[in-house]
Amino acid sequence: MGILQIVIVIAILVLLVKPAGTYLYHVFSNEPNRTDRIFGGLERGIFKLGGLSKREGMSWKRYAVSFLTTNIVLVAFGYLILRLQGALPFNPGGIGTMEQTLAFNTVISFITNTNLQHYSGETGVSYFSQMAVMTMLMFTSAASGFSVAVAFVRGITGRKSLGNFFEDFVKVHIRVFIPLALLVTLLLIGLQVPQTLKPTLEVTTLEGQTQQIAVGPIASLESIKHIGTNGGGFFGANSAHPFENPSPLTNVIEILSMWLLPASLPYMYGKFARNKRQGWMIFSAMMTLFVLLLGLNFYAESQGNPAINAMGIDASQGSMEGKEVRFGIAQSALFTTVTTAATTGSVNNMHDTLTPLGGITPLALMMLNNVFGGKGVGLINMLMYAILGVFLCGLMVGRTPEFLGRKIEAREMKLIAIAILIHPLIILVPTAGAFLTALGHGSISNPGFHGLTQVLYEYTSSAANNGSGFEGLADNTSFWNMTTGVVMLLGRYVSIIAMLAVAGSMIRKKAVPETIGTFRTDNGLFTGILIGTVLIIGALTFLPVIVLGPVAEYLTLR
Repeated sequence: MGILQIVIVIAILVLLVKPAGTYLYHVFSNEPNRTDRIFGGLERGIFKLGGLSKREGMSWKRYAVSFLTTNIVLVAFGYLILRLQGALPFNPGGIGTMEQTLAFNTVISFITNTNLQHYSGETGVSYFSQMAVMTMLMFTSAASGFSVAVAFVRGITGRKSLGNFFEDFVKVHIRVFIPLALLVTLLLIGLQVPQTLKPTLEVTTLEGQTQQIAVGPIASLESIKHIGTNGGGFFGANSAHPFENPSPLTNVIEILSMWLLPASLPYMYGKFARNKRQGWMIFSAMMTLFVLLLGLNFYAESQGNPAINAMGIDASQGSMEGKEVRFGIAQSALFTTVTTAATTGSVNNMHDTLTPLGGITPLALMMLNNVFGGKGVGLINMLMYAILGVFLCGLMVGRTPEFLGRKIEAREMKLIAIAILIHPLIILVPTAGAFLTALGHGSISNPGFHGLTQVLYEYTSSAANNGSGFEGLADNTSFWNMTTGVVMLLGRYVSIIAMLAVAGSMIRKKAVPETIGTFRTDNGLFTGILIGTVLIIGALTFLPVIVLGPVAEYLTLR
């Protein structure tokens, strides 16, 4: 029954990929289409108000500067509100000002689409901050990343320009995120997710005691939290909390909400490339890696904890520690895999209580950071590996590599090397530093191999802009706030700027006519090469630390 649940959700996703991908292509192709009738008037009004009546195409440098400038302004706005929230309205709980290093970490976390939370949502921020900072940044950070992904696709598929950042930024809000968020919000409200500005509820328990129950504008945050692959929870328990995710039905809605757009981007890319097989090839590579890692997590959690099994305790229900009974193993495993594949970071179970082998799945997906990914990040990274795969194949046969009719040369490979190397660098170096520094070591609650995994997970989640965590780590300290904040910044912006530079370089190249010797990149052979390239680079980079953490912990439990 558990496997059937998983298969049904995956089947629904696959059926939605083509229509969703086609819609995204119409939104960003900048060609006249039927969506202009619905949204064109509103967009023209916004463009006129913002002085964007003439929206010229941008160079990659101008696109990057526009992207960075917009993000800087949003960071300053969010930080100011968090530092002043105690004096601002819609604060029925009387929550005070956020400490400065925590405010820095929080605003960086949300602008980078990470949503790593070193505070508990219902007690750390006011209603006003939840709406004006958290929800606002959930929209804008996702829109920023989505815009960059579209620009990158335009560049490598040979469009006339990368487009205009501000036009893309407005379009993704008006035509994608706001309509979808409104729809999902209404669905969640109908399924008993609260949406109110009333103060906490005071109820009398069965024992006759008084209890305060936190409520607030939850449904609106939940919708964009998943659609924008953000992940920050209104409550500290995130999507394991019954007010955020009350039933298996809302669980499926949230899974599809965070998975649909990332899964549809490869099809959109195929439309831009005028070769739909290219898009399905990328999708197939992503889905193959996803299913393999989902299978590992589901199998490991279904078998139960080896140490508990050795005591003779019935493990027929699997390892239910840290999981909600209303979801069970199947929906917990699927949610865990989707949220780390799509770099959302929302959780419906405690990842710190996953079995050692089950914990490899979220770690591996964040380390690879190209299996669907967040808003555009997964597509960009998988295309980066596709270009690398073409380059390696070209070296083996002594032919100048080509991708989509354009030659891959030294400049592109240097930029791709930067994007590939920065990811493990900002994970492994801080992880080692945390153990060598008393400030970091003192926060680790679990000794031995699991403690290593906790620290590794924290920095991996930050670098991949995911935001989930092994919550046994006492991470609300100046050390963790500052170090993870820096890792989130580097993880977000270095690779994005490098890949925009690749797009800018590719768009200037002349198309090379296809010949009998051209290596095809839209067939099963190249899909296998792409998967192999991802696994080999990932294994060479991260396998040693995986062995020191989850694998060593698993062997000690046998």
